[in-house]
Amino acid sequence: MGFCVTCGQSLQDGTRFCRFCGGQQPGEQLLARLRIEAEQIRQIALMMSNQQAMQQAEYAARMQQQQQQQFNQQNFGQQQRRW
Repeated sequence: MGFCVTCGQSLQDGTRFCRFCGGQQPGEQLLARLRIEAEQIRQIALMMSNQQAMQQAEYAARMQQQQQQQFNQQNFGQQQRRW
């Protein structure tokens, strides 16, 4: 079951014109092409999401490393100077 692209009313599959508003519905070839494009967009969005997650993880690791270095300098650097 599909929906009218003009008014949004529920339609039977294969309907060429909406019985509510009279709007012409897209043909099967157009729908197939749109489905392919939608899948490609989903794949791109997934790749971008994964890339963003990797960048965030790398950033968090760098921040943790910097904090560890600062901690080491503050705590262990003073002890070494005393000796």
